[in-house]
Amino acid sequence: MHSNQSNNPVEVLTDGTALKVLLQGDIVGYSSDDVLKKINNISSEIKKVVFVPDDLQNWDSSLILLVYNTVRIGKAKNVDVQINKLPKNLQELVNMAFAVDRKPEKGGKTMLSFLERIGRKIIGEFNIIGDVIGYIGEVFVGLLRFLSFRSIMRRVDFYAALEDCGPKALAIVSLISFLVGLILAFVGAVQLQTFGAQIYVASLVTIGMCRIMGAIMVGIIMAGRTGSAYAATIGTMQVNEELDALQTMGLSRVDFLVLPRLLAMILAMPILTMLADIMGMIGGAFIGVFLMNLPYQEYWKYAFNAFTLNNFLVGVFHGFCFGFIIALCGCYSGLTCGRNADSVGAATTRSVVNAIVLMIVVTGIITVICQEIGI
Repeated sequence: MHSNQSNNPVEVLTDGTALKVLLQGDIVGYSSDDVLKKINNISSEIKKVVFVPDDLQNWDSSLILLVYNTVRIGKAKNVDVQINKLPKNLQELVNMAFAVDRKPEKGGKTMLSFLERIGRKIIGEFNIIGDVIGYIGEVFVGLLRFLSFRSIMRRVDFYAALEDCGPKALAIVSLISFLVGLILAFVGAVQLQTFGAQIYVASLVTIGMCRIMGAIMVGIIMAGRTGSAYAATIGTMQVNEELDALQTMGLSRVDFLVLPRLLAMILAMPILTMLADIMGMIGGAFIGVFLMNLPYQEYWKYAFNAFTLNNFLVGVFHGFCFGFIIALCGCYSGLTCGRNADSVGAATTRSVVNAIVLMIVVTGIITVICQEIGI
């Protein structure tokens, strides 16, 4: 046996067709470059490398690196590297390093029958409905906590949400409502002129805007402008694991994220609906006075005669309901968002689509109810 290295915690010894790596004492912060160079330059006569712990005491990751690289070199040179004499935990770490990360094998696709596909779809929809009902229940419980002054909602979050869906939305709501009133008046005038009743354009625009059109236009605008922002903001928090952090700290996500946005939207929507009614009437007046040459005083006389408290309150109630729907859909889409960028985009789209669909459904329900009770 010939010794190639001495006075070293790691000694390389040659013994015929075997190369022994003798480990002794403390191997901490050890640089194994020289040892690996010798192992890498072994002759073709060497058939195996054996690690022999001789009074091995303290060791750290530098020993793991030495063993790992030796095994790697042995695999490349088709040399058997034996580590079975090393401490068991060291063997496990080295074996783990060489473990293959296998992907699960793809099983063959099984075609489901038509009834099975329908059944799975129905079960999935019922699961979603259950999640939505649970979410709505959490929101109402949060509202009860707010009314009993036990909510953890921060006032600054409410003010920020109110500013976003209130003052910052005035310009776009005013412009769109003005144009909708203008278009409504123009379309009505084309038909009413054939009967010489163009003065009733004022009544048409006033009733249409105050009762339903103003609220619907504001709802669509706010669903695309603010509801989608709610979904994107909360969805990004989901991607960044901020929602998990809130849950870890024991904070209610509904109180902390949903309530400020919900209360701000419920408060802002009726006010924006009233603004839309006024701007729509002004847009109708623009058509009636400047394009149809109707007397200014006469136009507003018919407009005020058509304005009733019932129509006005029905429109404001629509706005209140739409605000509730937009905030719920936006926050729910954000809370159920996935954990990647595509999921945030999908959640944003889903919030707008769901809000608009629900607003149309609620409009039909309210219209039928008002018709039945004579409002």
